[in-house]
Amino acid sequence: MSFRNRLTSQALLFDLDGVLVDSRRCIELIWKKWAFGRGLDPEPILRIAHGRRTGETLREFAPGLDVSAEVAILDKMEEEETGGISPVPGAAELLKAIPPDRWAIVTSGSRAVASLRLRIGGLPLPSVFISAHDVRRGKPSPEGYLIAATRLGFTPGDCIVVEDTPAGIASGKGASMRVIAIAGTCPPERLSEADILAPSLSSVCVRCGTRGQLVVSVSSPSSVRTTGTAQND
Repeated sequence: MSFRNRLTSQALLFDLDGVLVDSRRCIELIWKKWAFGRGLDPEPILRIAHGRRTGETLREFAPGLDVSAEVAILDKMEEEETGGISPVPGAAELLKAIPPDRWAIVTSGSRAVASLRLRIGGLPLPSVFISAHDVRRGKPSPEGYLIAATRLGFTPGDCIVVEDTPAGIASGKGASMRVIAIAGTCPPERLSEADILAPSLSSVCVRCGTRGQLVVSVSSPSSVRTTGTAQND
C-alpha cells in the first residue's frame, strides 16, 4: 500500500459515532421516533443532529419544550436502542496500534450510551473519555478536545482529531488541532475544512516513530490540505 500523506503527532483524539462506531441508523431511528411522537418533522433535525449534543439540537428545533426533560427521554431511548450498531471497519486494528495513554474519545453523547456502543462494537474503553456531561458547551465548541489534550498531557498542537461532521471539524480546528475527516456520515463537500479527508477509517494507519511520535498515514486521501507537520510522500 502506498501512502500519499502523513502527519506526525503525540496523540489522537477520536469522535465516537460515525468514526469508531457505526450508529447512524440507530441514531436516526431514535430521532425519528421521538420527532413523530411530538408531531415534528425529523428531517431538518437529522440534517444537523450528527456530532452535536442532544440539548443543543433541541434548543434549535424544539425551544418550546422542556429541553432537560426531553434530553433525559432521548438519553433513555439511546440506552435501550442497540439496533444497527457495529464497529467501523478498521477501528479495532487502529486503536490497537496506539499506546493506551496516547488516544482519547470526545463524544457529544452521554458516557453511558458511548460506553454501551463501544462494548457492542467490541472496542476498548479509553483512559481519557470526554462526554457531553464533561463540557459546558458541546461541538462545535473546542472545549471537549482541549480538555482531552490536557488530560492526556499534551498541547493542542501535539494532537490530531479524527472526526466525521462539520461540527466536529470546527471543534478540532477551534482547538488549534489538525483534523482528519472520515467520509461517510456527511457529503465530502461538507468536510472541506479538515486538513485531510480520508475515504474511510480503514485508510488511516498509525505507527510509533523512532523518536516516540505517532506517525499517521492516510492512503488515497480524497482531498489534502497540508498544514503543520503534514508531509507529502
